[in-house]
Amino acid sequence: MPVPVPRQRESPAVEHGQAVLPKQQAGSSMENASAPAAAGPAAPASPVVSANSTDLTLLVIENDPAGTFTVPSLLDAAGTRVRIRTARNLTEAERLLTDDVHCILLDLALPAPTSGTSAGTGEDGESGDRLATLRHVLRLAPRHAVLALTSETDVERAAEAVCVGAQDYLFRDELDGRQLSRAIRYAVERKRADTAQHKLAESRLRAQENARLERGLLPTPLLEGSNLRFASRYRPGRSRALLGGDFYDTVRTSDGTVHAMIGDVCGHGPDEAALGVELRIAWRALTFAGLCGDELLSTLQQVLEHERESEEIFATLCTVDIAPDGRRAGLCLAGHPSPLIARQGRAAQLLPYEDGGPALGLLPRARWSRRQVELGGSWSLMMYTDGLIEGRVGPPGSKQRLGQDGMVAMINRQLAAGLSGEALLEAAVTEARDLNGGELTDDVALVLLDRG
Repeated sequence: MPVPVPRQRESPAVEHGQAVLPKQQAGSSMENASAPAAAGPAAPASPVVSANSTDLTLLVIENDPAGTFTVPSLLDAAGTRVRIRTARNLTEAERLLTDDVHCILLDLALPAPTSGTSAGTGEDGESGDRLATLRHVLRLAPRHAVLALTSETDVERAAEAVCVGAQDYLFRDELDGRQLSRAIRYAVERKRADTAQHKLAESRLRAQENARLERGLLPTPLLEGSNLRFASRYRPGRSRALLGGDFYDTVRTSDGTVHAMIGDVCGHGPDEAALGVELRIAWRALTFAGLCGDELLSTLQQVLEHERESEEIFATLCTVDIAPDGRRAGLCLAGHPSPLIARQGRAAQLLPYEDGGPALGLLPRARWSRRQVELGGSWSLMMYTDGLIEGRVGPPGSKQRLGQDGMVAMINRQLAAGLSGEALLEAAVTEARDLNGGELTDDVALVLLDRG
């Protein structure tokens, strides 16, 4: 064991509460630190080493008012110096606990604080907590590694200290330089690993909470009593997100009319996703209140104008209200592409509509007309956002877009192959992505209503 050296508080080597311990050979002491090191085998490396050329700082908080606590010489094959700071009480420790401290060596025999803190009564409020001082230090230094120092006869409390939050414990009677050096390195690396693991766990919890929130914000169609079949496909453009700036909804009102809509807030970040949810919920409430056509869209524009972050934000919208008999519908377009309809025995085509109004949020006093559309007896109506038709086609680097004509041709091929419902929408998104040569960069939403 290296020769222990009494701490000399008045020594010139101690400046501003720090004592610098340079690299030493086995068996050397602090008194020989300035002598040339004798040749010999290198000391074994620490079990965990991540900063071979970075100095470490140890803050010692010990119950030694006489200043007789000895600091052993440290062995370090990596060439790292350990700077020692000493504090005789928690008040002094708090003053010396700066960001450059890597590890704290706490004497568990240090008296617990009795004023200005609840540490003296323990976390559960009961008196006699023998780890009250440790708990106080852990609260004081949540980002620092902590080593507990105690006597060999107090094994139970030493183990309990690790359970409470210390990275490791050391016995005062068995402490030597090599053990302390390794313990410091181990504690620092374990604290780093624990912190990283804690941050990872917090990140996963936040991701799970966000996922639950976003799933809860996706619409649940209300079509009870209707003979229409509903299918949807939604893919946000944001990485690892469930919700984008596209939005859709479908409800059936008490008179038997089925109302459907699909929209797109410009952009596809979290702010746009939140605005899309607000517009969807507002649309559902206004629809149940009996609003339709221009009156509904004008009110939605007011909602958008009040809720958007800047005047440059706008939203496109397509609304369809299908009569109770399912044979005709009213169609309104606010800067949105026209839906596609496939009637039995006929190829799919876009619904003709030349009288659409501007996107919501572009013109303060805009008006939107409602056009009557004949659907027929058996049909499939597909509403979509521009994320589907703006994907590229052709060879790599091509600027050609799929467009509405390309989408119609693609849907007709898939209908000829016998696809319908969810399978049809999934195939449409998959083929558009394949034609694009990779993931589509914008949000994509599809809604399909079938009759007959």
